Amino acid sequence: MPKLLGIIRIRGYAATPWFIQDTLKLLRLEKNFNAMIYEDSKTLRGMLKIIEPYVTWGELNEEGIKLLLSRLYTKPGKDRINNEFLKTKLKIEEYNEFVKRISEGQLKLHKLDYYFKLPIRLHPPSGGFKGKISRPYNLKGEFGYRGEKINELIKRMV
Repeated sequence: MPKLLGIIRIRGYAATPWFIQDTLKLLRLEKNFNAMIYEDSKTLRGMLKIIEPYVTWGELNEEGIKLLLSRLYTKPGKDRINNEFLKTKLKIEEYNEFVKRISEGQLKLHKLDYYFKLPIRLHPPSGGFKGKISRPYNLKGEFGYRGEKINELIKRMV
């Protein structure tokens, strides 16, 4: 089972260098509180190193994946995902099977942009950020790698 990373943009565009803006666009994180799910790879880690001061990320568990996918909208309209949509478009019987296929790596969310409105839009965290967004997570800040704690942040943002 591949390791999936949840990446959330937490800072805006003001005075952002061009190469960071380009990397954020490649990862589809153009606006604040946009989120995406990617499979962990060496290439992705290199991109995250470049954009570290603007995003936070970590390993997703089953609950975190379910919460992020619950905020996904279908492309033709502005509807949430339902079983009927999954049956007709992706030939998947139910929502839980869709979540399972994403978590096992059989389906890649960033390649399904024809069916879904990507990136995933989140709310600001309820209760606000606990630290400064201009300081790394390991120094009581918010940006950068946070491991399994990303799931707690997602829970507060959904």
